[in-house]
Amino acid sequence: MSSLGPVSTDYTTAATAATAATAATASLTWQRVLAARLSDYAELAKPRIAVMALVTVAVGYVLAAGDTWSWSGLLHALGGIGLAAVASGALNQYLERHGDARMTRTADRPLPAGRLSGSEVLGVGLASAVVGLGWLAWQVNTITALATALTLLLYLAVYTPLKRHTSLATTVGAVPGALPPVLGWLAAGGPLDSAALSLFAILFLWQFPHFLAIAWLCRDDYAEAGMKMLPRAAARRPGLTGLLGVIYALALLVISAWPRQLGLAGDAYLAAATVLGVGYLVASVRFWWDESTQTARGVLYASLIHLPLLLATLTWDHFRLLNCNS
Repeated sequence: MSSLGPVSTDYTTAATAATAATAATASLTWQRVLAARLSDYAELAKPRIAVMALVTVAVGYVLAAGDTWSWSGLLHALGGIGLAAVASGALNQYLERHGDARMTRTADRPLPAGRLSGSEVLGVGLASAVVGLGWLAWQVNTITALATALTLLLYLAVYTPLKRHTSLATTVGAVPGALPPVLGWLAAGGPLDSAALSLFAILFLWQFPHFLAIAWLCRDDYAEAGMKMLPRAAARRPGLTGLLGVIYALALLVISAWPRQLGLAGDAYLAAATVLGVGYLVASVRFWWDESTQTARGVLYASLIHLPLLLATLTWDHFRLLNCNS
C-alpha cells in the first residue's frame, strides 16, 4: 500500500499542473480573442487616415489660436472630431461592405471578412457620430459641430455612393478630405477667412496626385468592385491620369505660397514649401512620363513626405513670427 502513496501524489500533481496549463491556455486564448476584437474595432476608424486628419485639425487649431491656444481646447476638438472620424470610417465600411468583399485590398476588413457583423459596425458608426457631434457642440462650439456634421454628410451621403457612378467622385471626396484643418481653425474660434481657405486649398490640391496614384495602382481592384475611378475610365487615353496629377501638383506648388502672402508664415515656410512642392511635382512628372508601379509608388512616397513636413514648417514658422513680433 505504501507504494501507492507516491503514485497518488504524482497523479495529483500532474492533474494540478494540467488544470493550471488549461487555465493559462484559456486565459491566453481569451486575451488573444479580446486583442483581435479590439484590433478589428480600431480598423473601422481607418487609423492611418484618421491620425493624418487629426494632425491637420491640430495644425488648424494652433494656427487660429496663436499664443492663446490651450491643451484643453485642443483635446476637446481632437476628441469630438476624432469620434466623427471613427464614425466616418465605420459607416463608410458599412456602406461599402459588398464592394469591399470583392476587392483584394479590402476583403480582409472586419466586416467583409465576417469578424464583425453589419449591426455592430453600424452601431459603432452611429454612436460615434452622435457622441462626437454632441461633444463638439457642448465643449467646443456650435459652428464646429455643424461643419463636422457637413463633412460627414459629404463623405458618406455624396462621395461614397458617387464612386459607383462617376470618376468625378474623387473631386467631390477631396472636399471633406480638405476640411479637417478648417474644423480645427473653427474650433479655436477662428473666422472663415482667407487664412482658413488657404489651409483648405492646400489639403484639397495635395490629395489629387496622392489618390490618383492609388487609383492607378488599384485600378483593376476598383473596377472589380464596380467603382468608377479615373485610371480605369481613362484606359484609352494613356498618360491622362499622370497629366492630371502634374496639373494638381503644379497648382499645389503655387497655392502653397498663399499662407506666406497672408502673413500666416514667413520666408522659411515659403522656402520649405517650394522645395517640397518641387519634389512632389517631379514625382508626378515621372509618373506622367512613365505610368508604372514604381513611379506611382514614387508619387505616394513624395506625398507622404510633403504634407507632414509642410504642415510642421508652417506651424513652426507661424510661431516664430509671433515670437518675433511680441
